[in-house]
Amino acid sequence: MSRDIEYNAGNYDVIVVGAGHSGCEAALAASRMGMDTLILTTSLESIAMLPCNPSIGGTGKGHLVREIDALGGEMGKNIDKSFIQSRMLNTSKGPAVHSLRTQADKTEYHVNMKKVLEKQKNLDLKQGEVVKLITEDNNISSVVTRTGAAYSGKVIILATGTYLGGKIFIGEVNYEGGPNGLFPANFLTESLEELNIEVRRFKTGTPARVHSDSLDFEKMVIQPGDKEIVPFSFMNENIEKEQVPCYLTYTNKDTHKVIMDNINRSPLYTGQIKSVGPRYCPSIEDKVVRFADKDKHQIFIEPEGLDTCEMYVQGMSSSLPAEVQIKMLRTIEGMENVEIMRDAYAIEYDCINPMELKRTLEHKKIKNLFFAGQVNGSSGYEEAAAQGLIAGINAVLNIRGEEPLILDRSEAYIGVLIDDLVTKGTNEPYRMMTSRVEYRLTLRQDNADLRLTHKGYGVGLVSEERYEKVKNKKDSVNREIERLKEIKITPTKENNEILKDLGTNILKKPTFLYDLIKRPELGYEMLSKLDKERPQLNREIRMQVETQIKYEGYIKKQQKQINQFKKLESKKLSQDIDYEDIKGLRLEARQKLNKMKPDSVGQASRISGVSPADINVLLVYLEQQNRLSNRSGSNE
Repeated sequence: MSRDIEYNAGNYDVIVVGAGHSGCEAALAASRMGMDTLILTTSLESIAMLPCNPSIGGTGKGHLVREIDALGGEMGKNIDKSFIQSRMLNTSKGPAVHSLRTQADKTEYHVNMKKVLEKQKNLDLKQGEVVKLITEDNNISSVVTRTGAAYSGKVIILATGTYLGGKIFIGEVNYEGGPNGLFPANFLTESLEELNIEVRRFKTGTPARVHSDSLDFEKMVIQPGDKEIVPFSFMNENIEKEQVPCYLTYTNKDTHKVIMDNINRSPLYTGQIKSVGPRYCPSIEDKVVRFADKDKHQIFIEPEGLDTCEMYVQGMSSSLPAEVQIKMLRTIEGMENVEIMRDAYAIEYDCINPMELKRTLEHKKIKNLFFAGQVNGSSGYEEAAAQGLIAGINAVLNIRGEEPLILDRSEAYIGVLIDDLVTKGTNEPYRMMTSRVEYRLTLRQDNADLRLTHKGYGVGLVSEERYEKVKNKKDSVNREIERLKEIKITPTKENNEILKDLGTNILKKPTFLYDLIKRPELGYEMLSKLDKERPQLNREIRMQVETQIKYEGYIKKQQKQINQFKKLESKKLSQDIDYEDIKGLRLEARQKLNKMKPDSVGQASRISGVSPADINVLLVYLEQQNRLSNRSGSNE
């Protein structure tokens, strides 16, 4: 129970509720932008905790981490300090889908981030469970903790993760609880509902943790890290570190039989769990039922850190009873004698409907109340951190009365993430994927600094030194591309021998190095023997040069598409428009538009139920309004 008597515990500019990946980025952004900031968490042990997968990045998610870093966030720097294995995914495909993924030392990641928070100027870190939100005239004013401490804030950011109304399921056993054995936050949901904020129930899960000494790695396939380590943070050029391996094994028919023999004991199938889980990350029970034709599923054994024997069983998320879990795992090759240290579990939690938010992540009806992370229906550390950073930045800009930072879909994966959530909504935990991004060839992870550093600099999160470094990088890339356009390679015997050895056609006439790099079988590095005056450039610049040359035609084509997209985004819609008054709009469109109140015609076009014909009606309406406005202006 919460305490009835409240007392004034302090006044702040920004108060962040929750210290997961979202809360950490929000609080650091606000405090670094000069605001007196408070971050409240139910447990100091939960700061930047990795309660599920011990990794940062991955397909689509790696893009988010690099964008966070380019904007001045902390996640990239922190994982560079605490990773134990690094791999670049999708290297057999084009650069648009290359994604960096690292295994983290869970404890070190938490400790390092906690230290950053503790030492940050303008930031107070306190343990306390927020149980109530106080508003005045639809304006958030303060939060109250379970012990009765009332903290006043100009802006409140809720980043509650999966703690809000958390409930753990392991077979027939279920109980109130947060992730990783921590306490849930059981009282705040009621306060949200009293403010008429729509609350939903989502579900996620995590696999068992097993003892490394009980595994036979000789029966598994070793998965080493990359020889060349690519840092997440653009501030780190080279990292030398000894890496630890992961291991690959598979489920089999015996595993699947154990699961199917006990499927009636899974709360997913007994009806105990009524909430919606992530379709793209199903439990092992779901996989076996849904893909009954498959004889096996991949299982990755991943270390949780350097100073622990705990191993994460990637691909085996489950809510089956504990005794079934051990039986199931012991059917897998290399795990015949496995010992479980922590049982797998499913967790239900409360979240809101993100369509109630503006693209700034502020609530549409309650001023100065922002939401970020899994409370918005997303899943994943990276998605949470991205939202936290944007919420923190916009909280400060809101206080200052300045224009918000809104990244659109053509500018960043972060823009796609937030636009998807607030415009389209989600009926399951939302995960960032490259397939969601229309302009992914221009939104590569390797050019996030070139795309976004100036925006981080503009809001005060990027230093002058870093900003200059990125400008110099951009200039170096452009200079090298122009140089390559001027270097002619003649069809001499020596040059053609080099080209033959590289497996490409010989020259019959002088050709610019720029054009040779465009050949699919060649690359910037491969042509070094033909380029006698090549300058010494670092890996990032060399990669940019090659990518921009090889994909020049595709990038130009995509830029044209972006220009068309920008045209619709630039056509702003007033929040005062009553769409019932616009003739020609279908009934469903009028209802959806009045409910959503989109910022632009572009955003309106992405609302489910608004057709291209409705968008044409809106464009005609705007043109008519502009004409009327011009007439009245000329009459005056």
